[in-house]
Amino acid sequence: MKDKNIPKYLQLKNEILSWIKSGKLKPDEKIPTEYEIVTQFQLSRHTVRQALGELEHEGWLYKIQGSGTFVSKPKSIGKQETTKTVAILTTYISDYIFPHIVRGAEEALYEKGYRLLLASTGNNKDKEREHLEAMIQQPLSGLIIEPTKSAQGNPNLNYYLVLNNLHIPYVMINERYLEMNCPYIKMDDARGGYLLTDHLIQLGHRRIAGFFKTDDLQGVNRLKGFIQAHQEHGMPLTTGHLISYMTEERDTKPLEAARLFLQQPKEARPTAFVCYNDELAVKLLDVIRQQGLSVPNDISIVGFDDSTFATATEVKLTTIRHPKVDMGVRAAEMLVKMIEKQHEEVEDIVYQPELIIRDSTKRV
Repeated sequence: MKDKNIPKYLQLKNEILSWIKSGKLKPDEKIPTEYEIVTQFQLSRHTVRQALGELEHEGWLYKIQGSGTFVSKPKSIGKQETTKTVAILTTYISDYIFPHIVRGAEEALYEKGYRLLLASTGNNKDKEREHLEAMIQQPLSGLIIEPTKSAQGNPNLNYYLVLNNLHIPYVMINERYLEMNCPYIKMDDARGGYLLTDHLIQLGHRRIAGFFKTDDLQGVNRLKGFIQAHQEHGMPLTTGHLISYMTEERDTKPLEAARLFLQQPKEARPTAFVCYNDELAVKLLDVIRQQGLSVPNDISIVGFDDSTFATATEVKLTTIRHPKVDMGVRAAEMLVKMIEKQHEEVEDIVYQPELIIRDSTKRV
């Protein structure tokens, strides 16, 4: 109640809404009297009546003459039982593989009569919080959510608990926050990292550098598979050949590390690169060219996701196929099932990776 840029009645309204959505105030429970609210927040009676009036008009509260003001039951709040809107919250919407995922979900939801609300976090947890806060105000039927920096915890847990309290179902894609129990649909990323590394080892590579974005669990699991393949083949792996980076470093740290690797004498430098995804692999192709080297003659390189990047250059990437459109379709189907058949159990979906071998890898 201290933001001078927001009207006092609106600050009070949002405060009472937070009581309702967090379960602090339960359906049919009487809220504090006008006098009690005036005293607690040091506001005028007019300001309190304005906030309560809006909440009543929107269906969050109802009055009983002579008894007081009470919290409405969930089914009457925002008329959620008739709402046919689903929100999709991803880290990105227009970049990389995400348009394919969104398109698949959109087509499946449209067929079921749902309209779509789209938002992206830019892989920023503050933006995730802002979008969740706004979406909770909407009369949504459900959400499809890609966690933001899933390996760095979930500071927005309270908003997911509010969704639970409001009985708004949600599905997570690509990964799931570790403390959450919601259904999710993802790739077996550890297996994918293993298959890529095993492929290179089978080709005779013994000095393999790995580049992994480790602020999300996808990257952590791909790194896990990379390490597992080395261990199963009895190959030593030096920490110097492991490059981990954050989202904010994706255009700098891995490129600089690759440049330093390639400047080493031939007998010491890595003979292969395993990349977090195809987007990074294409960037490292440029670094390799800048050092006067070629793929795969001087160095082999693999990506992940089989995105449009994988075949966009003259060197076609060996990579792992990502389901993309199908993931969007099945996430939408999973969510609709939760919305329309709430007592039927929904199972997680984990895709098994498929290795796609192209021109970017070669036997040593």
